Formats: sequence, structure tokens, C-alpha cells
Amino acid sequence: MSLRIVVCVKYVPDATGDRQFTEDLTVNRDDVDGLLSELDEYAVEQALQIADEADDAEITVLTVGPEDAKDALRKALSMGADKAIHVEDDDLHGSDVMGTSLVLAKAIEKAGYDLVIAGMASTDGVMGVLPAILAERLGVPQVTLLSEVKVADGVVTGRRDGDSASEQLEASLPALVSVTDQSGEARYPSFKGIMAAKKKPVESWDLSDLDLEAEEVGLEGAWTAVDSATQRPARTAGTVVKDEGEGGKQLAEFLAGQKFI
Repeated sequence: MSLRIVVCVKYVPDATGDRQFTEDLTVNRDDVDGLLSELDEYAVEQALQIADEADDAEITVLTVGPEDAKDALRKALSMGADKAIHVEDDDLHGSDVMGTSLVLAKAIEKAGYDLVIAGMASTDGVMGVLPAILAERLGVPQVTLLSEVKVADGVVTGRRDGDSASEQLEASLPALVSVTDQSGEARYPSFKGIMAAKKKPVESWDLSDLDLEAEEVGLEGAWTAVDSATQRPARTAGTVVKDEGEGGKQLAEFLAGQKFI
């Protein structure tokens, strides 16, 4: 029986761009370039490595987001994933981690799975709690923050590296794992992979396909909200210390005034 792997990925604003909020205090995704979250590339890579070791495996990449989120799916498909699912619905606007995890759980259950793989966090929200919440919604064990993952004989095993020690963890399938940016460099899509991705299937689902109501997600169903936001102040010119015999003293006074020393 084929090992069914679902990888959760996210289309995020480019961190190097000038990110802003809209009037409803959600992230403005229209005026900044987006891309597949770098941390999710590691999840795709681990799925591909697991599939390479398995006798038979199928990788589905799943995302929740606007029309442009298909770009993230195409990137994952060009890396080597087999197919993709895009959940898109206007009522999803403003969903927080609770709403997003609900949609992902419903979509994963509808798609069918043995192993769910996620990145350690998104590069926009950076909450890092979605894998745990998603595992709870699915009712499966979670093995999170892994730097190494293996699957054999219906069991997923992995290594979690801490500051002072490493843990060896395992769980019976079905299960969910999240991987860190130490799990292995993500491969670059080849030209052949990019061309092949154009022919791979991408299913589009909305809330009705998942038996969800609008009030369960979006801003209305969110458990969290941004109350206010202010523009980051422009960078000012730094202080120049000219050494005319007392440069060290001036530098020390400046550092002390800034409470650095």
C-alpha cells in the first residue's frame, strides 16, 4: 500500500520586501512579492527523501491561501512532489492559526494520509504552534522540531536536537512531524522538474468542499486579532566618534548612555 504523505506549505510575503498592514490590520499581501516559505522547503525536502526510501509513496502538497498561493504549490511540485491541493475561499481572509489549522485538518482528512509533514514555523507569523494544533485536530501523535526523519514498518522516527542534548523520538503512523532548518538543505528544482510541474494535478477546494461554514474561519472565527499597528520609524543617522585623543572615552560614554555597558 502506498505511503501517503501530505506536506503543509504556506505562501508568504517576501521577508526582504516592505511589508504593511491593510485597513483591517491583516497583512497586505497584494503590494509585496510572495513565495513558498523557506522553512516549508525543508518539509518538502524531507518528504522527498522519505519517498525515495519507500517502496511506494505519494506526496501531496497542501496550502490554504489566495490565488497567488498556487505559486508555492508549483515550487513544491517542481521540487518533486506528485500533486497539490489548494484551498481558496474569500471567507478565509483574516484566518488565524486556529482557523487555518481547522481548514488544514479537514483537507488532510478528505485527501487521506499516513504522514503529515510541516515546517517548524511560518516566516510571516512565526508562531510555530500550528503543527501541534493540527495534530490535536487530527487526533494523531506529533513528533515536532526534528532535524532527522525516517519512516519504516509503519513507524516514524526522528531526532530532536536541543541546546544540551538530542532526543530520539518515534510514533506509529498515522502521525504528524515538523522539521527544522537543520534537517537538510532543500534541493533546487531542475529545469525538467519545473516543466513536469506544469502537468501535475492541482485540485482547488473551497469551504463547502470541506463542510465548513464562513463563521468558523476568517476574521469572524479568529481567536486572535491585531489591535493596532504603527509604521516602524525610519532609520536615523548614527553617531560618529572622531578620535582626537579621547575617542575611547567618548565611545565608552556613548555605550554607557545606551546601557550597552
